[in-house]
Amino acid sequence: MTMMDTPWVKATASDANGNCVEMRRHRGAIEIRDTKDRGEGPTLTLAPRAIASWLEGARRGEFTHLANR
Repeated sequence: MTMMDTPWVKATASDANGNCVEMRRHRGAIEIRDTKDRGEGPTLTLAPRAIASWLEGARRGEFTHLANR
């Protein structure tokens, strides 16, 4: 069974200048893009299992140190 495609979803943590990412499900994969570069910018395409693993790591705080400035 193929999952339905979804519209782009913008992160709720986005600031007023649009510094954030958007994600969607498209053709069975998860796509990620920079909201400032929607038209011509690159899109990262990952398998749903890869995103699920990343999200689990994020929930456990494995990547928090990357956001520290």
